[in-house]
Amino acid sequence: MKLIGSYTSPFVRKISVIMLEKGIVFEFVNESPWNADSHVPHYNPLGKVPALVDDNKLTWFDSAIIAEAIELRGEAPQLLPDDRWRALQIRQLEKLADGISDAALLIVREQMRPGDQQSEEVLLRNREKILRGLDALEIAAAQGDLLNSDTLNLADIATGCMIGYINFRRVVPNWCVNRPALIKLAEKLFKRESFARTVPASS
Repeated sequence: MKLIGSYTSPFVRKISVIMLEKGIVFEFVNESPWNADSHVPHYNPLGKVPALVDDNKLTWFDSAIIAEAIELRGEAPQLLPDDRWRALQIRQLEKLADGISDAALLIVREQMRPGDQQSEEVLLRNREKILRGLDALEIAAAQGDLLNSDTLNLADIATGCMIGYINFRRVVPNWCVNRPALIKLAEKLFKRESFARTVPASS
């Protein structure tokens, strides 16, 4: 198994965490999709990370698809329930967390532009997406059923990686205000070895 991606990407971290939780041995290939000589397009025509080359030499891309492909291998722990409707609800929360990460990435890229070229509309629109998404995840985490339950699942992992990214990039410094359930979830996840081993060290 070969995972292609950047150490700082929340989507790459999500796949790393999943494989560490399942005890899957893999090679990590550090590739930024933003470098002019990046090899990422060789694995994903869209030029985005992560990409995964599995044991059968099949290449998978998009973190949600990769997560599904890994889950189909059958290694424990199971990160989606057998109940397909319940699994779909968990996948929707996973995609919500991924969407927040997408919005955070857009903010980071926009802020890399010269100050006079940055779009306040883009920054504001994506901050609003993040805040609305966090509010929805807070409700789910407070319920403790599909998210923040006693059983780790894909939604938990995606949410933890998203929170780790917005903390790392300081996209929404006050995100934790009035979101105690998400704080509890983050604290619980960040104590796990899989999260500790995948903390981004530099930008």
